[in-house]
Amino acid sequence: MFSQMGVPTKKTPYEVSEASDVVITMLPNSAHVIDVYTGPNGLLHGGKLLRPWLLLDSSTIDPETSRNLSATVSNYILKEKKGDWEKPFKLDAPVSGSVTAAEAGTLTFMAAKICNNLALAVSMLGISEALALGQSLGVSARTLTNIFNCSSARCWSSDAYNPVPGLMEGVPSSRDYNGGFASKLMAKDLNLAVESAKLAGCKYPLTSQAQKIYTELCSVGHEAKDFSCAFHHYYSGMDEPHDK
Repeated sequence: MFSQMGVPTKKTPYEVSEASDVVITMLPNSAHVIDVYTGPNGLLHGGKLLRPWLLLDSSTIDPETSRNLSATVSNYILKEKKGDWEKPFKLDAPVSGSVTAAEAGTLTFMAAKICNNLALAVSMLGISEALALGQSLGVSARTLTNIFNCSSARCWSSDAYNPVPGLMEGVPSSRDYNGGFASKLMAKDLNLAVESAKLAGCKYPLTSQAQKIYTELCSVGHEAKDFSCAFHHYYSGMDEPHDK
């Protein structure tokens, strides 16, 4: 596809490395990143000399893998010095904003992505649970959302990425939860958060519960649906009639 658009393409990560000053990777999990960097014909395949001065990994992976790869890259030397730099840099820089921001070209490079997605999952589940409870008590999701968004419950999940079908256009809930941040990816990130919390000796009751919910959603066939589908497929929330 890219070659048809006039964009140069290569067959292996190593060929990309040999033709690039900067390499950006964005892959599903740690195993993929390790393979692209250190596998056969990986980015680091060509001995201890490296052409790209910057290797930017935007994958959401476990901190240990990221640190290990950074340490490995630090042992390499640039084929050509970049100013005063003799060694390449490897940076861990995941992105925030999901599919909506990617389409709009407004993704944000960030640190601490696992912590961000932990908070995102818990806030989405909290908003979904509250909206579903409100519906069960006879309060429309539209009314509750208006209350949330002018009070202390306001958050991204309520005012920018609402999980209730019929409330907001241009978000996954408006298209049967398709085309967003897949529940299987959220489950993966929560698994990373749990493992990180264990290693750090931190308590993680909300992370653990969120992990169980998204694992369950994946196990019953919703792994490809956007993570906001918890409102409908876990809490049994109802669609909201469109305004007339």
